[in-house]
Amino acid sequence: MELSFSRSNPQIDQLIARLIEESGGVHHPEIIREMLLATLKIGQEVDYLADLKLINRTLREMRYTAKVFGPYRNRKKVTIFGSARTEHHEEMYQKCLRFSRSLAENGYMVITGGGPGIMQAGNEGAGSDNSFAVNIRLPFEQKPNPVMYRNPRLVTYKYFFNRKVAFVKEADAIVVFPGGFGTLDEAMEVFTLIQTGKTSPKPLILMDDSEGYWEKFFDFVKQSLLVNGFISGEDFSLFTITSSEQEAFDVIETFYRSYHSLRFIENRLVIRLNKEISEAQIATLTEEFPELIQDGDRISCCKSFPEEIDEPDLAHLPRITMLFDHHHYGLLIAFINRINTF
Repeated sequence: MELSFSRSNPQIDQLIARLIEESGGVHHPEIIREMLLATLKIGQEVDYLADLKLINRTLREMRYTAKVFGPYRNRKKVTIFGSARTEHHEEMYQKCLRFSRSLAENGYMVITGGGPGIMQAGNEGAGSDNSFAVNIRLPFEQKPNPVMYRNPRLVTYKYFFNRKVAFVKEADAIVVFPGGFGTLDEAMEVFTLIQTGKTSPKPLILMDDSEGYWEKFFDFVKQSLLVNGFISGEDFSLFTITSSEQEAFDVIETFYRSYHSLRFIENRLVIRLNKEISEAQIATLTEEFPELIQDGDRISCCKSFPEEIDEPDLAHLPRITMLFDHHHYGLLIAFINRINTF
């Protein structure tokens, strides 16, 4: 039988509807129906067992991730990356310890990879009650640290790509301490996702050490990437380099002073705000950031759109909207930072 997502397979549709009803307590049954149909279609179309195992494991890991993070949806979280090999006595371990403690004292939760080094410092500073650990199964280095061992907010992944989704999707800000290939991989992933609009804008902070680990990276970016035209000047808005714990914290706090979140409805950008802004302030944004606005459109205040019905807890927030030029995600960060000055 050829299966379709449209309701053109009545016998299967009836069985799925009955399965959902008999299971009870199923949220958003229309989405679940599509997932069940997709699963059956996978069974029909994929005969290679290794591929089926990968798909199955991916779904199971993502299900558990959503279950663990779901109850904390309304608490802001900061993902911390850094070397697993940083020792307790080292400068950056102690800096991460103090920084994550400050985050927890101000109501944030911390997400780390759950291993030793900087990851343990992040969990230790925030405390186990304010921490998540998204661990990866490796043959070396990556056992859960003592702070997160048997913690209900410990998730262990087989696949790096599922783990990366949790790191970025659940975070309101990301702070990267010095590290090796893994740390650089995680940092570059976030650069790419923000630059291309594949994740929501958020502070990306590169926490430097006394030897200028990230300043050297910055020199490389300027001399090799910018000069050769591989990035544009506005991409420098994507990140902040600092060696100051207080400055890192202030960057995160300031980012959400007036700005709350955003959503795209087709090509229309909807920015939700923590407070209303005036027509004069909208005029300032229009004058300073014309590149963001598609020709023929303008920035205007608006109410929630019908498409936002799936986020009812945000319906009350004031909004501005415009048709967005998708070539300028770096400039969008600067735009948000400007909103936060009002």
